[in-house]
Amino acid sequence: MTTQARIVPAGHGVGWLGQGWRLFRVAPLAWLLLVFSWWFVMTFVSALPVIGVVVASILVPPFSVGFMAASRAAEQGGPVRVGLLFEGFRHRVDVQLTLGAIYLLSLVLLLAATALADGGTLARWMLAGEVPEPADVRSGAFALALLLAAGLYVPVMLSFWFAPVLAAWHAINAPKALFFSLFACWMNWRAFLAYGLAAAVLTFVLPLVALSALALLAQDVGRASLVSLVFPLVIVLLPTLFASFYAGYRDIFGGDAAVPQTVH
Repeated sequence: MTTQARIVPAGHGVGWLGQGWRLFRVAPLAWLLLVFSWWFVMTFVSALPVIGVVVASILVPPFSVGFMAASRAAEQGGPVRVGLLFEGFRHRVDVQLTLGAIYLLSLVLLLAATALADGGTLARWMLAGEVPEPADVRSGAFALALLLAAGLYVPVMLSFWFAPVLAAWHAINAPKALFFSLFACWMNWRAFLAYGLAAAVLTFVLPLVALSALALLAQDVGRASLVSLVFPLVIVLLPTLFASFYAGYRDIFGGDAAVPQTVH
């Protein structure tokens, strides 16, 4: 397999979500079991004292490969098994864990940079679990720290968007995988912008509208009951989003494309 990235039209970004939905519909129960298994493992690991957040961050890349493998199985008509979730631990696990370590280091440096804005309030909250005072959360410095974190996270996110699957399926090392991923995303910024906007509507706007509508229709229903009504929507959206990552990978690194361009 090559690391040839292609430039695709902006509208393809929205199409990735549609393809993700179709892949989910191939085996919805299997997908839900897969997502719940991942959720359980990550929740358990994150709860471990001292090392929980560290280990959970390092496990992000190999689990990403697992969801890619499940999406490929669904696309090819094969069974979507829970075992596929651990596909990233079976091949080139050293590269995946290296990516995980780089991801962790990136997050630590990112949060350390936010200390320039708020004196370390956000960093201590994320890294040490020190919940800030309400007054600190409402401060302009904390808001600036959040904006800084969001801005710095964009290149990190794009570098890791395709890196795990490129390392696993294209047999390249961690630095190359990160570079190819970032470059491919940069070349396709229009498609990713369209994807991000559509994903935001699905994951934030749609549940919020549904929750507001339910609140108006059933004003005597408690908040917990309303959340439980929206929860199934969120559960359906998660596997759709995971599968859409694979759709984007296939569109940019495989299949027909508008403007072929090789990454060296």
